[in-house]
Amino acid sequence: MPERRQLMMFASDCGICFDRQMKFILSLDQGTTSSRAIVFNTSGEVVSLAQKEHQQFYPQPGMVEHDAAEIWRHQLAVALEALQKAGLTASDVAAIGVTNQRETIVVWDRSTGEPVAPAIVWQDRRTADLCSQLKAENLEPLFTARTGLRLDPYFSGTKLRWLLDEVAGLRTRAESGDVLAGTIDSWLLWNLTGGKVHVTDASNASRTLMFDIHRGDWDDELLALLDIPRAMLPRVVDSSGIAGIATVPEMKDIPIAGIAGDQQAALFGQACFQPGMAKNTYGTGCFLLLQTGTRAVPSQNNLLTTVAWRIGGMTEYALEGSVFVGGAVIQWLRDEMHMISSAAECDALAATVSDANGLFLVPAFAGLGAPHWDPYARGAALGMTRGTNRAHFCRAALESIALQSADLIHCMERDAGIELTELRVDGGASRSTLLMQIQSDVLQRDVVRPQCIETTALGAAYLAGLAVGVWPDKASIAAHWHVNARFTPQDNAAQMTALQSGWKKAVSRSTHWAD
Repeated sequence: MPERRQLMMFASDCGICFDRQMKFILSLDQGTTSSRAIVFNTSGEVVSLAQKEHQQFYPQPGMVEHDAAEIWRHQLAVALEALQKAGLTASDVAAIGVTNQRETIVVWDRSTGEPVAPAIVWQDRRTADLCSQLKAENLEPLFTARTGLRLDPYFSGTKLRWLLDEVAGLRTRAESGDVLAGTIDSWLLWNLTGGKVHVTDASNASRTLMFDIHRGDWDDELLALLDIPRAMLPRVVDSSGIAGIATVPEMKDIPIAGIAGDQQAALFGQACFQPGMAKNTYGTGCFLLLQTGTRAVPSQNNLLTTVAWRIGGMTEYALEGSVFVGGAVIQWLRDEMHMISSAAECDALAATVSDANGLFLVPAFAGLGAPHWDPYARGAALGMTRGTNRAHFCRAALESIALQSADLIHCMERDAGIELTELRVDGGASRSTLLMQIQSDVLQRDVVRPQCIETTALGAAYLAGLAVGVWPDKASIAAHWHVNARFTPQDNAAQMTALQSGWKKAVSRSTHWAD
């Protein structure tokens, strides 16, 4: 029975049998380097997956751009492909969840729906001088108090200000309401609904430098300081709730019921529903979030206070630390340095040596994020000797990911006044057993990888399914979280203390490098 065989599908990450009678959630996961679509069943298991990479543009050093129109084309294509692979039609799908690369800003024409300029990506550093100017005016305490963020080029607000200042005629068009702006979630919702809905959720809004995370609304004083017209911004909605109805023919009438920034979605997908639970996502960057419940905990250690999600009008918060270059350092070894041909080769080479032979690799290619917040830092390889080889570079690259993450965890523990007993991990690089073991050793904590590491897309699916009754509550979602592997410390604490001391010395050499 060929038709039946087509319907019996097994997910590579979660290995489940497909049942035609089940209701499904379609999750759209728009990331920094690719767009993905994953169909989940009611057990939170992967049924089908499609993925397509998009171009990265680097017009000048420190600048990173995307073609928003290409992103929409690719996101639509993989959504249709995932449905086709699963043998599903729109009537089989209970809801759509959307999760996205955060802070990347898009401006488009209200009438034509066409972008008016390239999307400026979260990694872009072109507004470093503007951030420095605002800091010199002693405005950072105000921005931090309202938004939980630092004045850094990472966030959307200064990117949008740059576009309004630099694109001819754009400010006039914005003030007259002819153009709209939003993060990638807003851009996808606009296209999915045929231009009928211009919204963002509270988690994405909280990453813009324009949103008061305590009042839950755009802040007019901050908008005035950034000189951004409120009229071009989206309406802020809950992370779980019907935000719009899809009009795309193949997805027509499916409710779009979940929206969250990628890291908040991963926190939800990891079922970190209680204060004190934490996850780290190992993707292009690394993003550590600690759930703090309904209390917005101010950081004393250069972390961010951010909205985790808003459900039923109730906001929950998280402390966050961001590593700008995590798994991307492996791509750098592959694509620019040509030391390896794949991430698997990096792991294999790194495993041939017991340590990096004194080499420290600081991948500050886009500056340093938390806890340093230095847009002028640049990458450095320090401690090389004549005996340094490819294996040592691979080992140092993996260690750099773990060491940057450990810096964040130590800051987070001090802020929250707790000591983590375990760290939940996800993202593509969490597949690396060696990296996860190094992370456990550096932290001297257990590192726990779940059965399904597609937690970003899964979190968006859970938020959407929660809104339409596929799952009745968070407890029913948490019941689907299962352990795949637990990593416990093997190297002793003294060795790790020495490693972290060398790391801090290396980082100090890379800071404030660029003019």
